[in-house]
Amino acid sequence: MAKAFVALITSALCLLALLASPIARKMNSSSKAMSTVTLAASCSRPESVTKFLVHAEVELNCRGQDNHTVTYTVSGKADKEGKYSLKVTGDHQDEICDVTAVNSPDTDCDESVSDINKARISLTGNSGMESTKRFANPIGFRKKELSCRLQEGARRTRFRPTPKLKTSL
Repeated sequence: MAKAFVALITSALCLLALLASPIARKMNSSSKAMSTVTLAASCSRPESVTKFLVHAEVELNCRGQDNHTVTYTVSGKADKEGKYSLKVTGDHQDEICDVTAVNSPDTDCDESVSDINKARISLTGNSGMESTKRFANPIGFRKKELSCRLQEGARRTRFRPTPKLKTSL
């Protein structure tokens, strides 16, 4: 009797494993919706956020790890709250994916700075996360002119904004 019970339990576990396999494959290949905020920042510091950028353009690029050629691209715009959501199809386990703030509608805040205009994101169903939603770090642009309050804070902390370097070839 005990052997029959063990055989029944073992058979049930094997059947469950077979049924779960297509579900796992489906989750790995399903689309992932990413969402985060596009913001205007000063001093290249996340705590100095001044406002969210409405209708800022963002772009997701995935590149191969070996040759760094672009394998997947999707673009979108931030909504009226400065949030964006991109629908991503497929699994990008062996790729490096970055979300980039491409274009700012605010001419006073459209300076692209490498520290804050790009965020790396994992887009694979094989990462241990159950949800198909992924959240990137906030991305944005730097204001051209610092406010008086920020200039005073920068002077007190001896923070110097990143200078623009002139390059000559």
